[in-house]
Amino acid sequence: MLNFIKKYGLVLLELGKVRITMFVALSTSFGYILHAGHIEWGMLLPTFGVFLLASGSSCINHIQEMKSDALMDRTKSRPLPSGRVDLVTAILVAANLVLGGALTLFYGSNLTAMNLGWIAVLWYNVFYTPLKKKYVMAVVPGALIGAIPPVIGWVASGGELNDFRILLVAFFFFIWQIPHFWLLVLIHGKDYEKAGFPTLTKLYSSLQISRITFVWIAALAVSCIAIPVMNKSSHPYTVALLMLLGIWLVWSTKEILSDYLEKMIFRKAFIRINIYVLIVLILISLYKLIVINF
Repeated sequence: MLNFIKKYGLVLLELGKVRITMFVALSTSFGYILHAGHIEWGMLLPTFGVFLLASGSSCINHIQEMKSDALMDRTKSRPLPSGRVDLVTAILVAANLVLGGALTLFYGSNLTAMNLGWIAVLWYNVFYTPLKKKYVMAVVPGALIGAIPPVIGWVASGGELNDFRILLVAFFFFIWQIPHFWLLVLIHGKDYEKAGFPTLTKLYSSLQISRITFVWIAALAVSCIAIPVMNKSSHPYTVALLMLLGIWLVWSTKEILSDYLEKMIFRKAFIRINIYVLIVLILISLYKLIVINF
């Protein structure tokens, strides 16, 4: 086992898309804290379980898209198309990660959390991945995947699945996925076309896509404000800070509406929208931990 990890260590990190799955795990912790009101050892297993599940799902995605990955400049050096790992090994890694994640969720929290984890994996690998190869707007239903991890954290902490507070949080994460992806399309549109993916760049100009994306960015800022506003016990300062953050996001990304568009503008917007979401997570978590009045 140690020899396997030593040989494939970095490859495993790439197969699991660790930079993405770590954020997925963080959003699970966020959901847990929102319900529990404090940090406790009990949040570790659900968070780790989601990390394993997300890593396994990402590994399956590598397997599903290895042929198209080989056609794109930004993905052709991934483990499978580059030949750094064989298909059988990738399948074994994916199976172990997914099963390990599901069992960790079940024994570390409850059946509901595990079922939500399975839904996320199935939605990503069985529904969204094949769908995005056929339909330009597949990202909209596909965005549901990003909304599930905080809900897993919430129910793992004992929260109700139909509580409007966590549903608002899930909606915020859902909205975020869409401009996040379309900014990637604006950056790597030609690459996606080369691999045969249907993209907005085939239907609209960069300026038109930028305008659509900007509307979704503004919607993200508004959806964030709705989280504390819909909760009568939230402190006005929290609402004010989130409003200021939303204004900063919209103002700092307005460059994508320019008539003179470059990839650097889209890259900056992509970084800022992700920083914004991270700050929102930290701010609301701190408020919950300190004020205990979400």
